[in-house]
Amino acid sequence: MLDTLKKAWRIPELRKKIIYTFVMLIIFRVGSNLPIPGVDSIKLKSMVATDAGLLGFFNLMSGGSFKRFSVFALGISPYITSSIVMQLLQIAIPKLEELAKEGESGRKTIARYTRYLTVVLAVLQGFAFTNSIFSGVFIINNFLSKLVAVVAMAAGTAFLMFLGEKINENGIGNGISLFIFAGIISSLPTGIYNIFLRTKAGEVDILTLALFIIGALTLIVAVIYIQEGQRKIPVQYSKRVVGRKMYGGQSSHIPLKVNQTGVIPVIFSTSILAIPQTIAPFFPNSNFWNKALVIFDAKTVLYNVLNALLIIFFTYFYTSVTFDPNEIADNMKKNGGFIPGIRPGRPTANFISRSLNRLTIVGAVFLAIIASIPNVLLAYSSLGIRFGGTSLLIVVGVALETMKQIEAQLVMRHYKGFLR
Repeated sequence: MLDTLKKAWRIPELRKKIIYTFVMLIIFRVGSNLPIPGVDSIKLKSMVATDAGLLGFFNLMSGGSFKRFSVFALGISPYITSSIVMQLLQIAIPKLEELAKEGESGRKTIARYTRYLTVVLAVLQGFAFTNSIFSGVFIINNFLSKLVAVVAMAAGTAFLMFLGEKINENGIGNGISLFIFAGIISSLPTGIYNIFLRTKAGEVDILTLALFIIGALTLIVAVIYIQEGQRKIPVQYSKRVVGRKMYGGQSSHIPLKVNQTGVIPVIFSTSILAIPQTIAPFFPNSNFWNKALVIFDAKTVLYNVLNALLIIFFTYFYTSVTFDPNEIADNMKKNGGFIPGIRPGRPTANFISRSLNRLTIVGAVFLAIIASIPNVLLAYSSLGIRFGGTSLLIVVGVALETMKQIEAQLVMRHYKGFLR
């Protein structure tokens, strides 16, 4: 692997992409520590000490920005939520569905709508947090101070969205996913150090720590195995004569992955379940929303059951959006391809669809189990760490996706990749 990285670094174009991505991630980390104007640091530390457990995942996803109340406090969660809304609206509104099928111009229009919606959601979330969780951290607690904070957080989210798109265009990996990845990874050193201190103080016994390490390594191996698992459907191309030359007669395959969607369902599910925590501050005296905050705490069984069901739903939903068996069957038919024993056209599409559904249920249930069960176990353990199954899936999934992109760049230049 080190030899492969050296080869990747020797390629000027690839080296430029890697450096560009790292620079964008450094900017993200610097912004995560840039405080919002008008905030009293002493009051903020006091608030964090008394309210550290609230919206812990927001803090984890933003790499500590939420806890520090920095300009990147909201992270890219408004963008993720707006992406989910736009995906669902494409199903509900025929005009948006037609727009999505118009090719590059349609996708650009939908992307623009997504950006507008992201800014609106960022303003709403910023307003909710400045009037609830962070209401007492300002030097001068008035409307102007809160307005500055809301504008700063919304601008921070818009800037992160811009940086993410630039990584997609000029760097390596998915920009938005890499920001989440960097945010989670940045919290690991503190978490590990805290476990060390608690173990040294006798608050965590060696057996619990050993079981945690073994469990974490086992889960990582399982995630990699499922993420890389696939079924290859054989495809045969019939021979055809054009002029004096004969074409076709070759064999190929359609790779159907066990987890076709990566970590997208996990991110989507977490964002949906964070909505009650965003809305509740608007109604501080409402018993309904106060109960919702308790119910939607990540430690509860109900939260994790809902999380599992949403992951399964979004796995199927996103698979149907990104993988069209009918289109694949039509393209095969046009190019003289067929699956041995299956008639071209509709029967081929049905066969691919059935095969994909069987694999998807395995991948969806696996994602749901890995994302939910560790959260419950860690919540009632003495480790005091928030790095649960969801975080593990995101970190491993994003790392694999990024490695594959680097591998693809290397293969294009006749090098062997990481995963071979």
